[in-house]
Amino acid sequence: MSQSAFLATMIVIASFLAMEAIAWSAHKYIMHGFGWAWHRDHHEPHDGFLERNDFYAVFGAAISIGAFSVGSPLVMGVQAWWPGTWIGLGVLAYGVVYTLIHDGLVHQRWFRYVPRGGYAKRLVQAHKLHHATIGKEGGVSFGFVIARDPVVLKRELAEQRKAGVAVIREAEGV
Repeated sequence: MSQSAFLATMIVIASFLAMEAIAWSAHKYIMHGFGWAWHRDHHEPHDGFLERNDFYAVFGAAISIGAFSVGSPLVMGVQAWWPGTWIGLGVLAYGVVYTLIHDGLVHQRWFRYVPRGGYAKRLVQAHKLHHATIGKEGGVSFGFVIARDPVVLKRELAEQRKAGVAVIREAEGV
């Protein structure tokens, strides 16, 4: 592998990992903050296939498209910044994985599969615990690809309930 191919690969991986941190922050501080009006229907029963929450995917796509554009000589000419293409690819890869895991595996919007073990089961459990709260206050597991131990998350939810920070759905057994 050439040095430039290695560097491009590292930029894609770093961009993918950075997107998990960006998604976690956006989920906790925007979606469960001032952007709750768009995210609320994702936490409540609703009719229909699409959710207002799906508008957030447009922001992820805009980040990827913007990075691809900045890296493209067709768009930027000689001002193109070559890492932009690889950053855009990392963001795109994150969006695909997010869609498959969050919308597909966890919420079963695209396919039906219930994992019986391994990391896929842990992802589902962690995100189900995220949905254990009623309303935007409190909560655990704001990431989408990195899932913490469900036992620890249950303990944190119980502490939030006891402290009056979060209201927990009774069916969750927290």
